[in-house]
Amino acid sequence: MSGFGLATRWGLLLGTPLLIWLALPGRFSFWPLLLVGLVPLFSLVGSACSANKALLYGLTSGMFFYILQLYWIVYVLNRYGALPYYIAVPAMLLLVLYMSLYLALFSLGLHLLLKGSRLLLLFVGGPALWVGLDWSRSWLFGGFPWMDIGYGLWSEPWLLQGADLFGHYGYSFLIVSVNLVVYLFLDNRFSVLQRVVSTAALGVLLGVLGLYCAQRWTAVHELMHEAPTARIGVVQGNVSQEQKWSPALRRATTENYVALSQTLLQSEPPLLLVWPETALPFYPRNKELLQPVSDFLDDSGAEVLTGAPWYEVESGTASRRIHYFNSALLLSRGGAISGSYYKSHLVPYGEYVPLQKYLGFLAPLVEAAGDFTPGTVGEPLTSGMIRAGVLICYESIFGSIGRRWVENGANILINLTNDAWYGKSSAPFQSWAMSLFRSVETRRSLVRSANTGISGFIDPLGRIKEESELFVPWSKAAQMVLMDTKTVYVRAGYLFAPLCAALALVMVVLAGLGRRKNT
Repeated sequence: MSGFGLATRWGLLLGTPLLIWLALPGRFSFWPLLLVGLVPLFSLVGSACSANKALLYGLTSGMFFYILQLYWIVYVLNRYGALPYYIAVPAMLLLVLYMSLYLALFSLGLHLLLKGSRLLLLFVGGPALWVGLDWSRSWLFGGFPWMDIGYGLWSEPWLLQGADLFGHYGYSFLIVSVNLVVYLFLDNRFSVLQRVVSTAALGVLLGVLGLYCAQRWTAVHELMHEAPTARIGVVQGNVSQEQKWSPALRRATTENYVALSQTLLQSEPPLLLVWPETALPFYPRNKELLQPVSDFLDDSGAEVLTGAPWYEVESGTASRRIHYFNSALLLSRGGAISGSYYKSHLVPYGEYVPLQKYLGFLAPLVEAAGDFTPGTVGEPLTSGMIRAGVLICYESIFGSIGRRWVENGANILINLTNDAWYGKSSAPFQSWAMSLFRSVETRRSLVRSANTGISGFIDPLGRIKEESELFVPWSKAAQMVLMDTKTVYVRAGYLFAPLCAALALVMVVLAGLGRRKNT
């Protein structure tokens, strides 16, 4: 597979971005494309005559892919960050370039593994390198693990049961492995024996996973049947971002949530009602604006878990420094706050500006969204038998946060978010898909309340019980299973990704040394 012409090279460079984009969640997705979507890039890297070429192929392919994946950021920056297009587009491209660097590093490592000509190093080191780089991206510079390739299987719960072992990273490893085996059959440098051995190894891997998924499906289903349940209601207010913070509409917004909540009390009342991130567009210390909620809580006897802004005045300082938080508050009778959580993983350039000294031109984003202080994951918020681990906004894309809540005793996960920022792009679908994995990883039900959607209910098997449409008012209630078991992923399986990073580093170094000896 060498000597590609210019047109073929460009076709392969575009092939992987297009195939993976069509496979991942959005208004259209066809997940089987994941099984061959990386083959065009692998073919280019395999044909590269130098490490620099492989690096360039990965970087270029990554740029195309992440432009398709993150185009909606321009809309957010322009419409809500008050940045003109001539700044918003370069800002998006800067993020795209950063994300593409990981694919470039993967391509460089794969090039070394391929030149090393050792099947074991390639078959294990390639997928491990991909996962290790994804994991690195989840925490470097604040972390932005948006739409890792393993999330592409989200719509097939029967396939996802292995996520309680190694999380979504295990599926990224598997997808890269499948693509590598397909590639081996197209590259004539590999012998028939090597192809047979790699196919057999993959077959064993898939067979073991299939048996495990079947066993866990049955076992978890039985655990769910025996577990207690609680009726929980979700309200989606569908408040436009332009009107959300209007002083004249704050009371009307609150009354809208109360009215939608009252419709859920007409049959079997929920134990807990869940409202979205910043559903209360004011500081709850303002008793006048909170009065409709207090009256509703007194009349209904229910409790409400809602998002709201919050602030604390730092004591003991002459300057009376004020800390602002993106919070989740558990409200009971009289509007009393019986529990709270402050968002611990803030959105860079949305809720704070990293490296603000050097990137001051992005400050309008913070002026529009707020300059917040991070909180910490502590004790779950308790309402009756419900012990809720709360994920605010894009915290749901970090498996580590859901895991910490479960370690602390949460028997359900609740995601409060406001995806109105994304408009009618692919981002709300992607955010919903990533949230689903948190259920299977931890074997917890997940309840999601989003201002404009997608809201819904997911059971511990990863099955969607109910989901809303985008940009419609919506209120539903469901019996949700409350489980206490701790999965392999929660106990130790989360270490799979960092172990992959360490293993890949060793294997790439060995491949590089082996190549040097052969020259």
